[in-house]
Amino acid sequence: MQYDVETPSEYLEALEDDWRKEKLLRLREIIFSIAPEITESIEYKMLRYGDSKTSVFHLNAQKNYVSLYVGNTEKIDPSGELLRVLNIGKGCIRLNKSIIISDTRIDEFIEQAVSLWKSNEDIDC
Repeated sequence: MQYDVETPSEYLEALEDDWRKEKLLRLREIIFSIAPEITESIEYKMLRYGDSKTSVFHLNAQKNYVSLYVGNTEKIDPSGELLRVLNIGKGCIRLNKSIIISDTRIDEFIEQAVSLWKSNEDIDC
């Protein structure tokens, strides 16, 4: 889904108050707890996380899942172990209603992605 908004607060206000908003807010919380210095903005009609030069994540609530766009997941998690129980697409991780975030290793994946990003490693597709 696309949200015609200009700021992160407008994006969050536009979300329906359902399981997608809950999962998106939890992922957002994890990102900020791992990288409090990261900036949040809007790009491609979704939430963007990074700095003034580069992005590390995009986050969006779709109709049937929440997407965490991360570039190339294999560059971040070469063994695939951190994302083993999740639905992975080209450059994104999809979290549907049945996924319990605390039962996954998404926090470790986000931490690894942030570490690589801070080291100026290429994690793009």
